[in-house]
Amino acid sequence: MASIGVPTEIKADELRVALTPDAARELVIQGLEVKVQSGAGSGAGIRDEAFANAGAKIVSREEAWAAHLVVKVKEPQEEEFELLRKDMVLFTYLHLAAYPKVGEALIQAGTTGIGYETVQMENGSLPLLAPMSEIAGRLAAQVGAHLLERPHGGSGVLIGGCTGVRPARVIVLGAGTVGWNAARLAAAMDAEVMLLDRSPERLRNLEADRRGRLVSVVSSRGLLERLVPSADLLIGAILTPGGRAPTLVDEELVKQMKPKSVIVDVAIDQGGCVATSVETTHTNPTVTIHGVQHYAVGNMPGAVPFTSTEALVSVTLPYILGIAGRGLEKAVIELPELLSGLNTINGAVCHPGVAKALEIPPRHPMACLS
Repeated sequence: MASIGVPTEIKADELRVALTPDAARELVIQGLEVKVQSGAGSGAGIRDEAFANAGAKIVSREEAWAAHLVVKVKEPQEEEFELLRKDMVLFTYLHLAAYPKVGEALIQAGTTGIGYETVQMENGSLPLLAPMSEIAGRLAAQVGAHLLERPHGGSGVLIGGCTGVRPARVIVLGAGTVGWNAARLAAAMDAEVMLLDRSPERLRNLEADRRGRLVSVVSSRGLLERLVPSADLLIGAILTPGGRAPTLVDEELVKQMKPKSVIVDVAIDQGGCVATSVETTHTNPTVTIHGVQHYAVGNMPGAVPFTSTEALVSVTLPYILGIAGRGLEKAVIELPELLSGLNTINGAVCHPGVAKALEIPPRHPMACLS
């Protein structure tokens, strides 16, 4: 019987869990063994009893990691590297371009690592990243509005302004799922929002849903140089699947920003799109550089673990069923988008974007599997 292990997340301030009791029950019904580490769901408000009632076994950390398929939310931390094995499949957010040490550990252990964030459909969409991107985008606008308040280190600008007083200017870089959700929520709060993207087609597709003071603009270097210094709130929402995010805002541009303005760099999971961004935590979420508050928490959706867990598991469950129930080789035939999710297998790197970031020659996923 194939087993699925669900360890407790140990990354700083990470309270999500990779399965819900309902999902565990679905797996058990399919004849699979589910092993959940004791306390794994407590941060998301899910008790061990709920998992046990669904048919899962409550186990130790070592037992959870000993499963054939280990499902997590975030990349393994250094103290977990020793638990990686050649005969296991690890299914989680990996973001190896931003965390090369994790890539090195997976390669050294020979572990099959599948990254949620690189599972990609034929149309280019990222089904396992989309729900977290939606949440992160909405959080970015909320967090930015909060940080603009003077008691929280901001300039004292109300994001939506009021009668006779201008609202905050919000610049959003990237019109993907993160950027669009950030822009929509900021506009709903009556901010003046400018959404920038390199793709006129993407902006055209979004135009029908545009609301409030939201303007979409095709991005260019000159436009960035003019707009960034005028921002009260700058939201970085750039994604390169598998690779590092490009640096769109250099240090000189940050120096030109208003004192006590705010940067929320959601792209920090992929290295960040602002040159001065450094990864922070929910406990210590901001650093001030050149008079500008930087918020770059690497697991933003972890702030709302109940919502995030439910949203994540709703999209990962079919893939977990496929991998554990039929084996990886059959799963990639039935779910071909899983091929792009393969980051490492048996010491090789199988995703071109990850390979480029790690400066390692890639192998084709099918060649790795065979």
